[in-house]
Amino acid sequence: MAVGPVLSEPVIQVFQDLTIVVFAPGVSGAIAKIEARFQGRRGPRVAQPYYDLAKLFRKETLVPEDASWVFLAAPVAAFACYLTVPLLIPVLTNFGLPLGYMGDILGGGFILALAGFSIAVAAAETNAPYAQLGSSRAMTFSALIEPTILFVTFVVALITATDLPYAEAAANRTSLAAVLRPAHLLAAVAFFLVVLNDTGRIPVETHSGTLEFGMIDEARTLEHSGPALALLQWGSNMKQLILYVILINVFVAPWGLSGSRALGSVALAIVVFLGKALAVGFVFTLIDNSFSKLRLFKITEFMAAAFLLAVLAVLVLFVGG
Repeated sequence: MAVGPVLSEPVIQVFQDLTIVVFAPGVSGAIAKIEARFQGRRGPRVAQPYYDLAKLFRKETLVPEDASWVFLAAPVAAFACYLTVPLLIPVLTNFGLPLGYMGDILGGGFILALAGFSIAVAAAETNAPYAQLGSSRAMTFSALIEPTILFVTFVVALITATDLPYAEAAANRTSLAAVLRPAHLLAAVAFFLVVLNDTGRIPVETHSGTLEFGMIDEARTLEHSGPALALLQWGSNMKQLILYVILINVFVAPWGLSGSRALGSVALAIVVFLGKALAVGFVFTLIDNSFSKLRLFKITEFMAAAFLLAVLAVLVLFVGG
């Protein structure tokens, strides 16, 4: 029975975007708090990312002398990409929404890659050494990440006979056995490693490190300031939450989604999703704080392991049936 008023599907689709936009900084703040507790520190407030964004939006934007219009357009373009992806993936509902079938999971990956490319181009054209260093490193490691994502997408599409996120989640939701299939488990672990890398939680460099020997994402945004930097930081938080959505609502635990258009059911789905996202963040933080930091070139070995797991998933699928 419907709980509360019934929402139209376009309104629910707006709710999906708003869930990512509004709660992404909060989830990052909660994860930072958990990480501080692991390290024996008090840590920042959970709401600290919101205060940081508000402060940055009030500051002036400075543009390097050698930068062109791309420098200011890139943060807006990246933020637009992060707003687009939640329209394609099952954030709150287990049924497809009007725009949910306009692109498959590979298309969503291309949109995320476009956001990263925009940020890298903006960093490269500043002629600042650290920004160019971070841009070069990000592009180098993305060449290892993207083949792994392609293989994972390929395997899941073969298993579920579809590459649409809503349909893949529905196929995995049919039974626990569907999620525990060896090929699917290997693909899920490979994607888990990709998310560890993309969120800066692998034991190589800190996600917020400012030491030039290890920083990647922080270096790319080093020359930005004011509202442009706010959009980049907000977009980074959104990207993290989007990757969590794909991991838990498509690959690992596609349960707890709303099965109706009732407001109460959608609100409950938001609460369940945030709980699952915080659980994933807790696991990532535990992994991040359980290992000593390794050298930067170990990232290639880390991503090679993820790629081999994806290849092994293909072999298991064809050999094991």
